[in-house]
Formats: sequence, C-alpha cells, structure tokens
Amino acid sequence: MSAKQTKDHIVDAADQLFYEQGFEHTSFSQIAEAVGISRGNFYYHFKSKDEILDAVINLRLFRTGSMLEDWDIEGATPADRIRCFINILVMNRAKIKRFGCPVGTLFTELAKLEHPSKSNANELFTLFRNWLRRQFEQLGRPDDADELAMHLLAASQGVATLASAFQDEDFIRSEVGRLNDWLASISGESNAQQEVV
Repeated sequence: MSAKQTKDHIVDAADQLFYEQGFEHTSFSQIAEAVGISRGNFYYHFKSKDEILDAVINLRLFRTGSMLEDWDIEGATPADRIRCFINILVMNRAKIKRFGCPVGTLFTELAKLEHPSKSNANELFTLFRNWLRRQFEQLGRPDDADELAMHLLAASQGVATLASAFQDEDFIRSEVGRLNDWLASISGESNAQQEVV
C-alpha cells in the first residue's frame, strides 16, 4: 500500500469512528487498529488528532460536494433535487437511528468542546444551505429561498436527532413523507408527481 493509500485509509477509518463514537472518544490506537498499522506508522502520516479531524472534515466536504453535483445532474427539476435531500434521511435511516446525522453530531460535539475546527465543520451545513437556497430560487421562491433552506435543514436535523433518541425508523419515514408533502405544496406539484420513497 502506498503512503497516499495508507493516509486515505486512515482518514476513512477516522471518519467512520468519529461518526460512530465521537471525535473525543476516538483514540489514535483505535484508528491505527482499524487500519491495521502500527502507532509509529500512524504518526508518520498524522502528528495529532486535530490533523486527522481536519482531513476528515475535508473528506466530508468533498464527498458532500460530489453528492450535491450528482443531485444537480440527476434531478430534472428543482423540486426533484430538493427531494433528493429530503429522501437521504430514509436512505440512511439505519445509521441515523444508531448514530444521528454525521454533520449535526460532529458540529455539536466540536461546539461543546469549543474546538477550533468547529467553524470548518460548519462549512458542511453552509454547503447544504447554499445548495438548497439555489434550488428554492430556481423553484421560483427567490424572496424566501434562504428561509426555506434553513427550515428544511432544521427539519432534517430534528428528524435525525429524534429518530436516534427514540430508535425509530418509522418516525423517519413518516416525517420524510410530511416533508415531501410540504415540498409539493410550495412547489405546486401534486402528490402523484412525487417520487415514491
């Protein structure tokens, strides 16, 4: 395995562990064990946990940006593209039920720790906010596009938090249905036009 492949593997493993256990509760040794390397080899690639955190946030930003680009291509209309965002709650329901939203949980933890990287983690929310705002603008709602984007972000975070708290996948499905109904009502679509989840 090349040095770059090893480094990428470390970041992938750290990303998963930070999501499942939290940043603070994940140790160097746990990440090294997940990758199958010695601590010495680990320190060759990353000198501190904060360096790994920055790499994880950058990876999440890259993956989120790529996902949003895919939605731009796949969605024929702004409503279709917004629906991709809503329906991701159902697609990831098992993980959300167990661990919450990967974006929300990381930012909340870093905010509690007053960690310097919390502003970098917030860029993930900003990426979603800006993308959703553009979709609502294209939907014909330029005057309240940002307000609608923030409403949908807040709703999705609330669904993820409560689904995790109550361990309830059915709650995710029912709330996603309500969000799709709300989207249909503000976009002028009939329920029959909505993609079945």
